[in-house]
Amino acid sequence: MDFFVPSSSNSAQAESVFSSIAQHIAAPSQEKRIHKLQWKHEGEICACEVGESLPEVFRTDEKVLAIFDCGDVFKVCTPSRGAIKFDPIHASKSTLLNVEYFD
Repeated sequence: MDFFVPSSSNSAQAESVFSSIAQHIAAPSQEKRIHKLQWKHEGEICACEVGESLPEVFRTDEKVLAIFDCGDVFKVCTPSRGAIKFDPIHASKSTLLNVEYFD
């Protein structure tokens, strides 16, 4: 699947939004863009995908805008978790089950 950011109207806008979110959460440069992520969170298997709603355990149906590889953790960003305000969701690499990248 080609890289995208939900609600972006074209690839230039998607790149701009992705870069803005990365700067906001202090994410390092991303060599590859993450499309899907699966990890264990508080004993439950969680899966998220860019453009889809967060898992129910996070008690919101916000769409995932971007996922960043930030060293020991992945940072999952939604409009109110990482993109505009508050902290992103942290998924520890020690609990990682699967990661899929955009083409």
